[in-house]
Amino acid sequence: MLNIERNNDRHFDELLELLRGKNVYIQTHNFPDPDAIATAYGLQSLLRHYGIPSKICYVGKIDRLNTRKMIDLLDIEIYSKEELGDEMTEDDPIICVDSQKAEGNLFDLIGDEIACIDHHPSTKQVDYFYKDLREVGSCASIITEYYMNEEIPIDRKTATALVYGMQMDTSGFTRGVTDADIAAFGYLYGLADPKILGRLEQNQMEFQDLKAYGAAIENIQLYDRAGFAHIPFPCQDALIAITCDFILSIEEIDIAVVYSKRDNGYKFSVRCEDYITEVDCGAIIASTLTPLGGSGGGHAFMAGGFLPIDKVEALGNDPDEVLIERFMDAISRTYRKE
Repeated sequence: MLNIERNNDRHFDELLELLRGKNVYIQTHNFPDPDAIATAYGLQSLLRHYGIPSKICYVGKIDRLNTRKMIDLLDIEIYSKEELGDEMTEDDPIICVDSQKAEGNLFDLIGDEIACIDHHPSTKQVDYFYKDLREVGSCASIITEYYMNEEIPIDRKTATALVYGMQMDTSGFTRGVTDADIAAFGYLYGLADPKILGRLEQNQMEFQDLKAYGAAIENIQLYDRAGFAHIPFPCQDALIAITCDFILSIEEIDIAVVYSKRDNGYKFSVRCEDYITEVDCGAIIASTLTPLGGSGGGHAFMAGGFLPIDKVEALGNDPDEVLIERFMDAISRTYRKE
């Protein structure tokens, strides 16, 4: 049995015993990205090795082209909340991956969230039966370590999914990479399917992406080396994030803040260059939005958040100006703890 322990007093084999004979669900964060799906798929394969079937589920949409391609090419079975219908009960165990309860990006399904495996900093304490929380570049790297430690056989599709999840969440191993990510990648790469990885790298953009890029470029404002861009129409979470990555690629910008106007509020994405260790994007967005009645958090180099529409309207006639001022204040006083 596995003998892995992180941030609590229980081992993974205790979790396995608790799951046996039950309807197990693995829940990703809302609007899952490749790393979330790779983590869930890798964990599903791991549980299957121990004779425990499970279902991967999520809330929202699969809204990125490369994520949909990943699911199709690797034949990953994943169910939306709507597709699950009423089959889940309050006694069914849920393992949260690449996300945590009460952090704003995980819809509270009816099941019992007994475990959490995540690589994001924790801002709220939740009492899980089992948890494995580590700040590494990719959540898929954590799952890979489970295979590595016990030399568990890993099939080609699972290895490919985990490698792709690592590549995407670390931006090609240029962002937030740790020794654990490098070790996991080295272990898996020879087991992955290079043809599928190559196909996943092709045609990653859709026409709607260009519209968001165009709107962001038209509305960009530069303050010192911080760039702010308002997309004046609703965008999916993933599109806001990749638009923020695009804005960050501009030479004059070290910190990027992109937000999309929706009927129910503003959705934010914040990015900074990984080498700028003085800045913590997760702390910046949390300290900006939480006092206003919103929510936010994430890594030191990438984060997201949301401000409800009534809180936006409370900012007055020019909410964008107020938000930029508050973000700049947070940037000037929020520092990453080494």
